[in-house]
Amino acid sequence: MKIVARGAEAVLYLGEREGRKVLIKERVRKGYRISQLDEMIRKRRTREEAKLMMEARKVGVLTPQILEVDEKNHRIVMEFLEGKRLKDILNSLPLREAKKICREIGKCVGKLHRNGIIHGDLTTSNMIIKDGKLYFIDFGLGLFSRRIEDQGMDLCVLYESFRSTHFKILEACWKEIIKGYEQEYENAEKVLKRMEEIEIRARYRERKDEK
Repeated sequence: MKIVARGAEAVLYLGEREGRKVLIKERVRKGYRISQLDEMIRKRRTREEAKLMMEARKVGVLTPQILEVDEKNHRIVMEFLEGKRLKDILNSLPLREAKKICREIGKCVGKLHRNGIIHGDLTTSNMIIKDGKLYFIDFGLGLFSRRIEDQGMDLCVLYESFRSTHFKILEACWKEIIKGYEQEYENAEKVLKRMEEIEIRARYRERKDEK
């Protein structure tokens, strides 16, 4: 197997199974944690991430297909997506096409939130375009929750992703994301209001820390 990425939580390997490429995500041991606790946490997070991805697919949000969940070795074996990261291509697309994709992002996030799924790391680095379709990847920080606070935080992360990486098209794209989100989620107004409150709290803390 070939290592294709290494992060704080996991290592990603490129492998092959029955003649097709697969991606293997293995959660790494944390040396600062007690061994038994570390084992329990890695097993739980491996199981939960796989479940989040499978539930997302059930509600109409494309994710890599899960082929195997190996809790003992803290591994998820999944379909390898031969596509492009949205982060790498969005800024170079015609605005009309970028807006269309962003409307789809909003709809997907709305579907997730409507069904109690929090992605946890909504950035364009965790979105793949394959064959013209949008896929969400890496639910490693995700959870099952219907709390408006958690949903608002999910949107805050997404907004910050666009503000830092796609600032030239931020205004147009964010409008489309909100339209798609409102189209799919009946509590969208409450979540958007909470998002504003979270941002105000964050700015207040920043000013307080500067003093």
